[in-house]
Amino acid sequence: MRLKELIEDRAYYNGYAYSYPHKMAYRPFATPKSLKALWKDELKRNLFLYVHIPFCEMRCGFCNLFTVANPKAEIQNPFLTALFSQMEASREALGDDFNFSNFALGGGTPTYLSAEELTLLFDRTKTLLNVDTRQTNSAIEVSPKTITDDKIALLKERGMFRVSMGVQSMIEAEVKAMGRPQKLDEVKRAIEALKAADFPLLNFDLIYGAENQTKESWQYSLKTMVDIAPEEIFLYPLYVRPLTGLGKQGKDWDDFRFQLYQQGRDFLMENGYRQLSMRQFKKETAPDFMHPDYKTHKDGMMGLGAGARSYTEFTHYSHDYAVGSKGVKQIIHNYNQSTKADFETVKYGFNLNLEEKKRRFVIKCLCEGAGLSYQEYQQLFGELPIVDFPQLQELIDLNLVEESTTHLQLNKEGKSLEDVIGPWLYSEAVEEAMGKFELS
Repeated sequence: MRLKELIEDRAYYNGYAYSYPHKMAYRPFATPKSLKALWKDELKRNLFLYVHIPFCEMRCGFCNLFTVANPKAEIQNPFLTALFSQMEASREALGDDFNFSNFALGGGTPTYLSAEELTLLFDRTKTLLNVDTRQTNSAIEVSPKTITDDKIALLKERGMFRVSMGVQSMIEAEVKAMGRPQKLDEVKRAIEALKAADFPLLNFDLIYGAENQTKESWQYSLKTMVDIAPEEIFLYPLYVRPLTGLGKQGKDWDDFRFQLYQQGRDFLMENGYRQLSMRQFKKETAPDFMHPDYKTHKDGMMGLGAGARSYTEFTHYSHDYAVGSKGVKQIIHNYNQSTKADFETVKYGFNLNLEEKKRRFVIKCLCEGAGLSYQEYQQLFGELPIVDFPQLQELIDLNLVEESTTHLQLNKEGKSLEDVIGPWLYSEAVEEAMGKFELS
């Protein structure tokens, strides 16, 4: 379908293209791949290490992340043992000449772990993978309920650079309607404690599009957040997905979300935040988290944990994927039973041919805010992007980009349509694979 038709159909929230190909396009490999062979010829001087902790104190109604709420000890304790075995196998696969420029601890909620468990995790990451959070650009996701004073002190002592927390709304009834029974007092306490710790980069997330949200209530959350003044604010649309708590309600959320998005975008930009992408807004004076030498569209990522995915030049891989609690628990159970030898092979993922590599480059550059460099694309692929993807002309014709002799970059209106533009650029093969994926 042409992009103009998608926009006219008001399909503003087709899908969040934060990665390509989507994990729903992954499948079991016909023959398991050697982890060492996958990484043997990779450029390994500017890698990203992502460690995924699939535990939370609750499962939010809008959440489709790979996580389980309040896991029992027989799930949580073996997970860390398996994680450290995967680290050992990964270190051997990488060899001796590697460097992680960036490190992120996500989930789930990493601070669901105790301070002692987090300390052990940081120590093992340093010992096995040479990642010292005091010297590496490091980030962590936290939640209001689990970010206690002892954990804040630990994160500060370990030199964490970026701390991100989901606030969602400053009105308790709205958060409850989203399926997140979060107390406003807990949120305020956590915000105050994190601000007092003076991390270089604080990010707080807000969500728009809840059933009981109004323009006035949304404005209250926006104004309160601007007064708090974190270095970054992310605005996420409420997506209602299959097998999530809200998805099971069967209700219809209309494009009122888009009006709320425009309201939030304009207010943040009027109050000292610059827009980097549809979701990301950053203070002009805020430091950058990403190491300047790391490029998300071409440098590799090693993901550890049952819910993480890894990216090499020609292969993306992970463990199985699920959203429903039964499916997630089964995958974590299988992960927990794995030995170091099990982690030395890769059984599930996606092989990227040349077309998919090109599409990934274009989608990542456009939808992450950096812009599509003609010279860089031509150096990598030998041709101009608009020759390989003539549909990019439609972005120009619809005035959704700023075009120069060197770059193609989404403008303000284009950024507002990233969840249309990203999926619009998916290949037919990826769309077909996603359509056939049976979500559990």
